[in-house]
Amino acid sequence: MNTIYIRTLKRAEHTVFNVANGQKTYFDQQFSRAIPFSSGQQVKRSLLESACESLNIAPSPTTFLFDVDKQKKLGEGEVYGTCDPTYPDQLFGGWMKAIKGGGERTLKRRSPLSISAMRALHPLLAGIDIRGGEAGTFDRSDRPNNKVIIRGADGKELSETEIAELLKVEGNTDRSLGRKWLNPANRATGLFVFDIAIDLRRLFSVSLNSNEPEMSESTVEKLKSEKWIESENVFGPCLVTPQPLREKWIAGLAHAIINWRITSNQSRTFSLMDTLALAISDNANLVAGSIRAKLSEEDSRKADPIVDENLKGVETFITLQAGGYIQTKGETANALDKAEQKLIDLLSAFDYESQLVK
Repeated sequence: MNTIYIRTLKRAEHTVFNVANGQKTYFDQQFSRAIPFSSGQQVKRSLLESACESLNIAPSPTTFLFDVDKQKKLGEGEVYGTCDPTYPDQLFGGWMKAIKGGGERTLKRRSPLSISAMRALHPLLAGIDIRGGEAGTFDRSDRPNNKVIIRGADGKELSETEIAELLKVEGNTDRSLGRKWLNPANRATGLFVFDIAIDLRRLFSVSLNSNEPEMSESTVEKLKSEKWIESENVFGPCLVTPQPLREKWIAGLAHAIINWRITSNQSRTFSLMDTLALAISDNANLVAGSIRAKLSEEDSRKADPIVDENLKGVETFITLQAGGYIQTKGETANALDKAEQKLIDLLSAFDYESQLVK
């Protein structure tokens, strides 16, 4: 088994997912409804933050670059992470660093976690309240290790003194350099589902392919000095996370997958977004059928949520609150604890250091 598939059913109540253009929706043609959703990127960010919180590790710092034009107005530049897998949120989340002007080689690591958007279990089982809106922010101002770079009209980086003077210019005085304001958004309510595929081959392995580099040479040397293991998988030579770190980070990742919630929504629109059911399998088709919805035979404008408790090849975990929304008999108080332990067992069983059969 090289891939683990997970489907999770959550309930959201009168909340805002707070994405860049307000509460994003898609239009369902069959049922003629606007359906709210949270992007896979937002789900991933919330999950990775939960993993760092579980591990009691500060998230990796983010570098913000800005450009200043000839009128001394700030413009948006690149944003990139550390490209350093010693941060678990970088290892699990992947990275992309492409410097303007091509002065450095582009570094890119594809995330081993493929995460879908969190969308309605069925178009008739979720919706939005269009009568009001909630504003929000893309906020990193609480992190003391952020780096802000402002470039002048000539492309050169400004000094701290020059930045201080720039922020006194009219139009820049109210500008936050660690926060971006988002548009107001409508509130979402209903049953939502999302899927995760974990590629075990790349989960703890970082490629050493010099033609498509994932890391700088200095980072590679640092990892080797910290006893990262030189190995090889189907993607070529790689460095593998040492076992003590793997054991610790597996526990943090499993906890985050089970317990994450969107952390960017404001307190006035807070929802527990509690998990109703979770299914784990190595078969994508089976896991898709384990948590689903079915149109009512009596009313075509009604859909019933279904959690299949006895689907062969799938382990399903159902929480107590699921009984309020789904016809089920398998609810247990410790369902999520069991799901977390199952994930830890599956992630720990894979042989990360010797993936190729000799």
